[in-house]
Amino acid sequence: MIRLFYLVSSIDSAKEISDDLHEHGVTDWRFHIVSKDEAGLYTHQLHTASIVDRTDLPRYVERGAIVGFILALAFILPLALLNIVAMPGAAWIALFIFIVVAGGWVGGFGGIQGENYRIEPFHDDIEAGKYLIMVDAPKKHVPKVKELMTKNHPEARLQGQDSSFNNPFASRRKHRIKQA
Repeated sequence: MIRLFYLVSSIDSAKEISDDLHEHGVTDWRFHIVSKDEAGLYTHQLHTASIVDRTDLPRYVERGAIVGFILALAFILPLALLNIVAMPGAAWIALFIFIVVAGGWVGGFGGIQGENYRIEPFHDDIEAGKYLIMVDAPKKHVPKVKELMTKNHPEARLQGQDSSFNNPFASRRKHRIKQA
């Protein structure tokens, strides 16, 4: 999946784009709108970006789970294999899983506080009252979506594109959205 990023300056444009995308078979699960005007999005019945799309929660949960997995491998696996502590196998497995899940949970605390690394480049525009529209499309449908947006919504400027999947290893400073 490829995520296309568009900026528009009015909620009416966002509503027209939403209606047009619905008419062309794009469901609410495939596009999200980020705006500081949450009430306006709700009033116009527009699909607002969820907390998963707005924050770095998924990326940090993934990072925390990876760290938990590494810690579990480093400490639990040797203890279990060397039989230093006598416990049943199911208890070792449960402890291993607990450490991985706890790592993800702790990682989530950091992610819930930060803005999504892909939305961060648009922070100033969103704060200035613009609407960021993110459209997820399969790679083969990207040209169709771009053509539809260019033809029917010239006010929506394509800002770039990126994968719709989170990269737990992406750095905020080094990550760049591919410019259109």
